[in-house]
Amino acid sequence: MRMRNRRVRAVLAVTGAAVLGLAGCDALGGGGDSGGAGARKAKAARAPSWDTSPASMAAVGDSITRGFDACTVLQDCPEVSWATGASTEVNSLAVRLLGASKAATHSWNYAVTGARMADLAGQMTRAVAEKPQLVTVMAGANDACRESTAAMTPVADFRAEFEEALRTLRGSLPKAQVYVASVPNLKRLWSQGRTNALGKQIWKLGICPSMLGDADALDAAATARRDTVQRRVEDYNKVLKEVCAKDTRCRFDGGAVYDFRFGTDQLSHWDWFHPGKDGQARLAEIAYRKVTERVT
Repeated sequence: MRMRNRRVRAVLAVTGAAVLGLAGCDALGGGGDSGGAGARKAKAARAPSWDTSPASMAAVGDSITRGFDACTVLQDCPEVSWATGASTEVNSLAVRLLGASKAATHSWNYAVTGARMADLAGQMTRAVAEKPQLVTVMAGANDACRESTAAMTPVADFRAEFEEALRTLRGSLPKAQVYVASVPNLKRLWSQGRTNALGKQIWKLGICPSMLGDADALDAAATARRDTVQRRVEDYNKVLKEVCAKDTRCRFDGGAVYDFRFGTDQLSHWDWFHPGKDGQARLAEIAYRKVTERVT
């Protein structure tokens, strides 16, 4: 009998310990949930929400954002810029977000034709003085559009320069949002534009020689050159994606501009390479969709 009582007491003790152990796990928040749903909720609570209706914006970048060759040959035309232009033909991002009257006073275009990624920090310095709530970035095409493939900006330098530009912004405006557009598919622009004889004459004036030089050449050397430029563009877009992902207030377009299939209707009828008014309108549509997209 004494042996049986000892066995019963032992079983009860083990059972009680197990119950207390389970209760202890629940009291501490559940041992199986550390890093699970609770952690995800906490992380979501800490992450800043994206404002889909900013009250002001600034644009930095290169000739595309300046509307180069969209109105007159070899001239900027910022009034048709996809980012800040006032043209009703384009319906720019600023007009879509702010309305036409407010866009005229609460949006600024600091892009510069010919600018490369190394120039972006300087443009950011000018932009932050206006304290915009949103900054758009479209840069990188000129880093690939050099006199030769050897002169293209190395990928490591491109990364460092983009990081410097974001640090410049964050040093003054830690809460500003950033929309980063991908570098366009330069090879597609070549394939579309080379159908126009006048455009090819304009190209000879020095527009993107690494891609557009000897536009009609289809030999192995010319093909390899263009493929090298295209791979560099893809590498640049990977950098833009990776660097932007580290900033909780930065949105990369996911390659939307690169993937857009520009046709001759979207190209400038002066150089058949830069976006014309219709191309600028398509860029504005892409940007507005990405900026106002709600991510759950």
